[in-house]
Amino acid sequence: MKLENLREERILQGKTQTYMAKKLGYKYTSGYANIERGRTKPSLEIAKHIADLLNIGVQELFFGQKLHKKSNSRKEDRS
Repeated sequence: MKLENLREERILQGKTQTYMAKKLGYKYTSGYANIERGRTKPSLEIAKHIADLLNIGVQELFFGQKLHKKSNSRKEDRS
């Protein structure tokens, strides 16, 4: 996971950790801050919600690139 992307994007958009924590439903800011620091791995649902809040794709935000779809090369090899 590219944590620096997450923090940088949040800061570029002028959003605070407190804002993110509240929007994600955390009682305390530390709930979100722990994700940024790598202490907690977000569930897929939370990752999608974070990406939506920052208006960026999950792949770009958490992996630094778009993910490729799995190819069906095995089917082609059998022909």
